[in-house]
This record gives sequence, C-alpha cells and structure tokens, in this order.
Amino acid sequence: MTLKELKEFLDEKVILYNNPKFIESDPIQIPHQFSKKEDIEIAAFLTATISWGNRKMIIKNAFKMMELLGNSPYDFVLNHQEKDLDRLHNFVHRTFNYIDFQQFIKSLQHIYKNHDGLENVLLIKDKSTNYQTAINQFKRVFFEIDHQQRTQKHVSDPLKNSAAKRINMFLRWMVREDKAGVDFGIWKTHKPANLSCPLDVHSGNVARKLKLLLRKQNDWKALSELDKNLRKLDKYDPVKYDFALFGLGVFEKF
Repeated sequence: MTLKELKEFLDEKVILYNNPKFIESDPIQIPHQFSKKEDIEIAAFLTATISWGNRKMIIKNAFKMMELLGNSPYDFVLNHQEKDLDRLHNFVHRTFNYIDFQQFIKSLQHIYKNHDGLENVLLIKDKSTNYQTAINQFKRVFFEIDHQQRTQKHVSDPLKNSAAKRINMFLRWMVREDKAGVDFGIWKTHKPANLSCPLDVHSGNVARKLKLLLRKQNDWKALSELDKNLRKLDKYDPVKYDFALFGLGVFEKF
C-alpha cells in the first residue's frame, strides 16, 4: 500500500471503531460512569492500571474497585482515613493486590493534595514531543511517599524502555479530543499531537503487518518507531489510529 492508501484504509477503520458502541466492550466504560473531572480521571487511571489480561475480567474488577471506593473515587482518595483502606483487603487483579491498591490511593491523595492533581503531574514540562520524560517524572512523584517496593512494577518507566501501554492508554482517554464521544479530552493543558499509541500484542502485530513497525519487541523503541509513522498519517491526532490497529487485531483478527 502507498502511504495515501494506508491512510485511507486506516481512516475508514477509525470511523468504524471510534464510536460510542466501542465503549460497551471496553474498559473505558468505567470512567464513563462519572461526570466530575476528578472522578473521571481517577476512575480512568485505576482502570487503566489493571488493564491487562481478559477484558471481561478487567471490566468486572474495575467496577469492583469503584464499588470499594463508594462510587466516589475522588472523595475517597482525598478524604480517606487509614482505617478506610481496610475495605480494600480482598481486592486482587492478577498481580495487582490490595497492598498495591492501598498504595495507589495514598499516592493519588499525595498527588491531589501536594501536586495539583494528575493533569498537572503528567504534563510535559520540557521540550519533549512525547510523554517519555513526563511519565518517568510522574512515577518519581507517585512513589516519593513511603511505599512497598512491590508496587513500583505497576507504574511503567519509559526511560527503562517500557512501552508504558497502560499509562499511554490513560493519557489517550484524558487528552485526545474525540468528536465521537469515546475519549474524554478533558485535559486542556495537554496536546493530542504528543500522545503515543498504547502498544500491546494486538496493535503491535497489526502495525507490523501494515509495515508501520519493524522492531520485534513491544518496547519504547518500537513505540517511537510507530509514533513516527502514525504522525505521518495525522500529526495532530496520531493516536486515533489506536482504534484502527486495536479493532483490526481484536475484532477482525487481521
């Protein structure tokens, strides 16, 4: 395919999958239960954090997370006492357990009380055109309070060559200005042009078949290669193609 043909093909797939029907089978449905900005971003962050494995199980456990937070995630994060964290004791999603969940609540409280919230702490504050250093800085802030070592693995670090799929997905939800009503676009201080595609097995395999990606591993180097090629197709909204790559992989077995 020529670049023009590839763009036309993928643009059609974006239209097919970037619509409200997509929400019904995707973890993004969890933050869509909320209307307050802080509730949306905390629900989205926690949901994205456990977004690996079976999608039905992810959605079920993310709903359980919200229930444990009294379906008021921002209020719980901001105002919880130590004893309130006891109610999280039975939570587990794969290797993310109640110890990690409790730590995430404490770290989020630290971010909202001392760092002006998630939108500010993930902002690109250097001359970067992607979130590599911003995510690294976010991880540093997230774990600058007392924590158990085990929980660190649940926040990726792109400076250690991680593709940071889950944080990039969370960023897409928050930053991308979506006319179709799937992504929220509530972080107006951020630019959709700087977003990277959440790179996983499905999107990676499809990207390789379409020659958008040559590198074999799904790491940050691969993500940089994919970024470069997707930005040739749309430099202002490159991650809209996540819908095309994911849809082709998961729904069409491309």
